[in-house]
Amino acid sequence: MRTLLRIGTRASLLAVTQSTSIKNQIEAAHPQVRVELVKITTKGDRILDVPLAKVGGKGLFVKEIEDALLAGEVDLAVHSMKDVPTELPDGLHIGIIPVREIPQDAFVSIKYSSLAALPTGATIGTSSLRRKSQLAALRPDLKITDLRGNIDTRLRKLDEGIYDAIILAGAGLNRLGLQGRITVLLDPAQMLPAISQGALGIELRRDDTELFAGLQFLHHPQTALAVAAERAFLLRLEGGCQVPIGAHATLEGTTVHLTGLIASVDGRQLIKDTISGPVEQADRLGTTLAETLLARGGKALLDAVYANEASSAQ
Repeated sequence: MRTLLRIGTRASLLAVTQSTSIKNQIEAAHPQVRVELVKITTKGDRILDVPLAKVGGKGLFVKEIEDALLAGEVDLAVHSMKDVPTELPDGLHIGIIPVREIPQDAFVSIKYSSLAALPTGATIGTSSLRRKSQLAALRPDLKITDLRGNIDTRLRKLDEGIYDAIILAGAGLNRLGLQGRITVLLDPAQMLPAISQGALGIELRRDDTELFAGLQFLHHPQTALAVAAERAFLLRLEGGCQVPIGAHATLEGTTVHLTGLIASVDGRQLIKDTISGPVEQADRLGTTLAETLLARGGKALLDAVYANEASSAQ
């Protein structure tokens, strides 16, 4: 291991917190190594006044960091895996996946104890099409409005009374020490999480075999298997994080259980199923489940989403 490592990270509080955790673990395992954070602003960070689904494109939160990695300006990158496209640039790979935080979405409110407790017509904030579609299916009476910005910005808007409730990733709140803001976690059976939500990925140059070997202590095989199943589902659907799809994989001994979802944005159509199989077939399970949902009408739903994105971009 060389004595100086540079981690490429987004500049948001959550991203810096996640990268600092990895930095501290590396320095503890390799006392001779000093780790620096290099903060990089991505396209997704710059565009805050437009819902992500309308921005279009993949890799909104990773491309500039990957460019720095390829240029040798940083040695590794720490990403939220839900932001990472399934196809990576030549020469890069997600070499390490640490242990996963909780994958569930969190219902956050000052006045109400649960999603069911919200009164008719209440305003709930999220910009995720996945969350919007499932919320619309669960509570079509609610007013679902866009909510962008960092976690602290979203919480401030809730505190100011702009929203009656908001939906955030529970993992982010936990990592920032904001567990106390979680009113209740939404069961995946009720609100299926984003693909790889709660998991981090450490991206490396493929030819940097020494660093890959030196960071293996951070790798968590069980998380990697669950993420592999979920991302295989995503890859077959050719989707990004801005489409109404979700997946959640769990391991039980040597068996993977994977649930996947394709939805219409208005929540009127939810196509959902679960598949199980041996851990050695995690990738194949994701592909098979995706093909099952596409054949059951999922393709038409996704085609409609992409057609709407194309017309909005014109």
